[in-house]
Amino acid sequence: MKANWHRNTLIYQIDPSLFYDSNGDGRGDLKGIIRQLDYLQALGVGALWLMPLYRSPFKDAGYDVSDFLALDPRFGSEEDLRQLIVKAGERGIRVILELVVQHTCDQHPWFQRARRDRNSVYRDYYLWSDTPVDDGNQPIFPSVEDSIWQWDEEAGQYYRHLFYRHEPDLNLANPRVVEDIERIMVHWLELGIAGFRLDAASHLVEQAGGGDEEQGVWLLERLYRCMIRINPEGILMGEVDVEPERYSHYFGAGDRLGLVLDFWVNNHIFLALARGEAQPLQRAIARRPAPPDGAHYAVWLRNHDELDLERLSEEEREEVMQAFAPEPDMRLYGRGIRRRLAPMLEGDVRRQALAQSLLLSLPGTPIVRYGEEIGMGDDLSRPERLSVRTPMQWNAEANAGFSSAHHLAAPLIEHGPFAYTHLNVARQQDDPESLLARTRRLLWARSGLSEVGNGEAQLLTADHRAVFAIAHVGQATSVMLANLGPETVEVRLQTDLEGFEEIVSDSPYPAPEGASMSLCGYGYRWFRYAGSEQQQGDRQETADHQ
Repeated sequence: MKANWHRNTLIYQIDPSLFYDSNGDGRGDLKGIIRQLDYLQALGVGALWLMPLYRSPFKDAGYDVSDFLALDPRFGSEEDLRQLIVKAGERGIRVILELVVQHTCDQHPWFQRARRDRNSVYRDYYLWSDTPVDDGNQPIFPSVEDSIWQWDEEAGQYYRHLFYRHEPDLNLANPRVVEDIERIMVHWLELGIAGFRLDAASHLVEQAGGGDEEQGVWLLERLYRCMIRINPEGILMGEVDVEPERYSHYFGAGDRLGLVLDFWVNNHIFLALARGEAQPLQRAIARRPAPPDGAHYAVWLRNHDELDLERLSEEEREEVMQAFAPEPDMRLYGRGIRRRLAPMLEGDVRRQALAQSLLLSLPGTPIVRYGEEIGMGDDLSRPERLSVRTPMQWNAEANAGFSSAHHLAAPLIEHGPFAYTHLNVARQQDDPESLLARTRRLLWARSGLSEVGNGEAQLLTADHRAVFAIAHVGQATSVMLANLGPETVEVRLQTDLEGFEEIVSDSPYPAPEGASMSLCGYGYRWFRYAGSEQQQGDRQETADHQ
């Protein structure tokens, strides 16, 4: 039986080094996450996606791995991870780890042995050439790297690196490499994790297929089979930034990726928000293929990287840039925005809550990045993507309650409208109008709507261009509306809401009159039709949690 839990859960992304420091060394750790599990449970979180924990020199936030089978000591011990898995599980929360196997760091023993000896078995773990080869790929970070090939004096050859030069690419067509990856997976799966987020999944497939995507999908099937032998309900969540017509290669028959991170829809969320019009998002949803049984899309607003807008046309990309990143230092790599959501929306609590409601109404598993629920800001003085990687703001006390150390893993946001002294969890915890309270209500409402994860999504026609409307039809039917514009509107749907119950909204409203209703500027309203006693019981359980 294929896993289905991931279709009806909320995934919360954590940077372990920046979430909570339990031992006063200035860096977040696993015990720190354990201490905050009650907070996460109260949010309605169903799974944690942890950024890399492996041993690393941390030139790239842990994505430069030097030992896949060891935790970096800064995060704690393997027993700490085991305790996190157990204690999170007691609260109904699963744990997903990163699997970063498109490359290693140049300090990894495999690479050190490969560069020293052409006859070593590890030489073929990487991609080497006597001269740079144009294989159609360009540097992922074009403002930092001007080539994907780096000369290595000790090896006497060039090695390929799509990312940074200190991250040599693995040869995933080599069976020995794949066998080692399987050993890595088994090690962590046996601790009880729920699965992996596959970093750079589309590049993994390309490398496994010798440059041919369709020839490389065998790798996903192989990793999937390895996982379900240990955890039959495990999932692989893949970073797949490609055209939507190619998503089917990554889903297969539900025997490849269980969740495809949907950059296509993500880009069009921001195009819709920039225009204040629903049409770009409606068009994007209509174009993506339906996932197979046991698989789904993962949707989000912002993550740990730049907001990569490559799925938009050049004109659309500039439109979004002008709306949300008008200054040059807000942009990155010629394609993206290096800002968090809250500053992009000028700190407007209504608009941020609207964005969360929009995200949670989409067909797909929602992902929320740590701090997004309170509207954390960014630090544009930090280089590249580090601008959106700052410590969690727990309270207004020293170091935002993140750590008792004098020196922190990253600087705090201390000035301006997003400073921790007035934007933090403690300040918003008991304020019913805070972003945290609004987001929590939305998350709990969404957790009670199994039809959003399991049902059929149907885009609805509203007679106002600013209003996004969607229905999810299963054992019950949910109808969700979001006003992407600043003005109050009267809107009429093609669907009569007779018998529907309003379950969450941005503010009190009069009841709909048939198919007509009002929506405040940046407002949202969710309705549900549930006639059976079981469905009414589901509603009551959700209300009790809230």
